[in-house]
Amino acid sequence: MKKSGIFIKIAIELSRWIVAITFIFSGFVKLIDPRGFEYKLQDYLISLGMPELFPVALPFAVTLSTLEFTLGVFLLLGIYRKYTTRILLAFMLVMTPLTLWVALKNPVKDCGCFGDAIVISNWATFLKNIVLSICAILLLLYSNRLHQFFKLQRIINIAAIYTLIFGLFFGIYNVINDPVIDFRPYKTGSNIAEKMYTHSKNTDVYENTFIYEKNGEQREFTEQNYPWNDSTWTFVEMKSRLIKSGEQPEIEDFSILRLQYDNDKQTYIELNDITDSILQDSRYVFLSISHNLNELNGRSLNRLKAVNTYADIYGYPFYLLTASTPDEIRNWEKRVQSGFTFCNADERMLKTIIRTNPGLILLKHGTIINKWDRNSIPSEKQLDMPLSQSKLGEIGNVKNQNIRVITLLAILLFVPLGILKKIK
Repeated sequence: MKKSGIFIKIAIELSRWIVAITFIFSGFVKLIDPRGFEYKLQDYLISLGMPELFPVALPFAVTLSTLEFTLGVFLLLGIYRKYTTRILLAFMLVMTPLTLWVALKNPVKDCGCFGDAIVISNWATFLKNIVLSICAILLLLYSNRLHQFFKLQRIINIAAIYTLIFGLFFGIYNVINDPVIDFRPYKTGSNIAEKMYTHSKNTDVYENTFIYEKNGEQREFTEQNYPWNDSTWTFVEMKSRLIKSGEQPEIEDFSILRLQYDNDKQTYIELNDITDSILQDSRYVFLSISHNLNELNGRSLNRLKAVNTYADIYGYPFYLLTASTPDEIRNWEKRVQSGFTFCNADERMLKTIIRTNPGLILLKHGTIINKWDRNSIPSEKQLDMPLSQSKLGEIGNVKNQNIRVITLLAILLFVPLGILKKIK
């Protein structure tokens, strides 16, 4: 009996830590990039034929991520043990069948449960949820044995409210700004051309079969024995079957088409593909990102105009990349008279590079030197010297910056909770 009690205690604590850490991490990484989670939800809605629900995707993304994060912290601290474990189990009872459907139907490549921080297969996600469900059942059965970090009810209430507000405001902050930690392939210091490349030995392996017909009879052949030199056989079709999945490049959709205004057609037309020339340019290159020009506000526009003027003075190429239609670009340019050089690019690609609208990136030899969201685009006062002499042209240490951000967030969350612990 004693050994059984020890086993149950270990199982409870192990389950508590597994579920709490998973929920905290899952909620946290999605709160870092709510827009990314929004786009993943939109992929689901498209597969379900419900694009009319797009407007609720972002609020739902922030709400669900905050709920995950909050439940994880509650479980870790032993707050509202009975209700927390009930909600956790209800959450898993919904998510586990859903992830089974995703694994079977494969409507999206990955479920997005850990955002862009960690990408796992749909089947791995389902198996993860099976483990979490088992742990959640155990936690519900023995919820009264969970250790409580706080003893006083009023302190528990304050800690709960603080945790909820922390998660909610953190998510909203990352909606307004670009994510404080960048898990995307377009992070500062990344070379875009390198991330577009995969060695031929590591790509997908396909098996080709050839269907030929002779005397009204069809037969399958392989690449080794198909009758290429026998004229009595007539080729019908070729079939390809994936037999081994290979590595996929981190960036697959980076493509930029330069536009030019056509006076005869009174609109913008495609001039040429300048993707390679931009990635190979040895100069600093400014790429302004605006997936929808009609959503670009006046303050951001003025700053982009200042950057464009600065780039013109020092001989740096400046392009505005947008997914807006040629007619939308024409109407917008007639209204604001920006003088920008416009390029067309895929909307999802632009939203992946920069979550805000607009944003600005600085390239050199295809490497991202710097990134600015709409709230941090350099002002005219900052553009007072060549980039070679300015901090704007220096690559920041992303790793150190991420460590500082995580440390600051940990302090903001746990220090107040530690202070509450000492209140009697």
